[in-house]
Amino acid sequence: MRDRVTKRYSWLLFDADGTLFDYDRAESLALTETFQAFEVPFEGQYLDTYRRINQELWRALERREISSSALPVRRFELLAHTLNLACSPDRMSSVYLERLALAVDLIDDAQDLLRTLHSTCRMAIVTNGFESVQRSRLANSVIRDYITELIISEEVGAAKPKPAFFAAAFARLGDPDKSEVLLIGDSLTADMQGGADYGVDTCWYNPSGEIRPDDLQITYEITRLRDLLEVLD
Repeated sequence: MRDRVTKRYSWLLFDADGTLFDYDRAESLALTETFQAFEVPFEGQYLDTYRRINQELWRALERREISSSALPVRRFELLAHTLNLACSPDRMSSVYLERLALAVDLIDDAQDLLRTLHSTCRMAIVTNGFESVQRSRLANSVIRDYITELIISEEVGAAKPKPAFFAAAFARLGDPDKSEVLLIGDSLTADMQGGADYGVDTCWYNPSGEIRPDDLQITYEITRLRDLLEVLD
C-alpha cells in the first residue's frame, strides 16, 4: 500500500542495513565465518540467538542505555555466556566486524533504483552502523557513486532516532529545508519515528507486510524498493 506524493524531494536519505544492504545475509555469513575462524562448530540456532541479543542491544542504543563503542563486544559477551563458549568476546567481535565489512550484497532493486534516481536528486545514507563496517561496505559496493554523503551514528556522536543525529546529518547536507527531504528505511523506531519526530517525510520499506501502526506518522509505505519510483513520480 502506498500514498501519492504531491511534491518533489531534493534529498533522499536511505537507511543502510535492511533497506539498501542485505543485512540478514551479511550477518549470517559473517557470524558463520567468525565461528569457523575460531574452529567452533556453528549450529543453526546460534544465528537466532545472536540476532535476539543483537537486536536487544541496538534497541538499548536507541534508548541511550549502551554506547556504540561498548555494543560490539557486549553482544559477543552475552553470546559467549548464553552458548557457553570459551572464545574471547573481544577477539570474536573483531573478526566478526572484519567479515561484516566485506559483505556488500544489496537488497533487490537497490542498484537499479539508485541509478535511476541519481540524475534527479541527491542521496545520502544515514545509519546507526559502525564506521569501519559501513565505510568499507559502501566503498566496495556498486552503489558508491550514487551516494553523496554517508552519515554514521558512531561518527556524529548520536544515534537514530534521536534528533541530534538528524541535526548532525542535516548539517552535513548543508541544512536543506525539511520539506525537501524524504527518509526511507525499514525500522519503525530508528527511521519512521526518528524522521517523524524531526519533522521530515518518511517512507517505510516494509517487505514483510507488517501491520502499519496507527499511532505512528508514516508518510508513505512500500513493500518493494522499486515502488519508490512510483511514490516519487
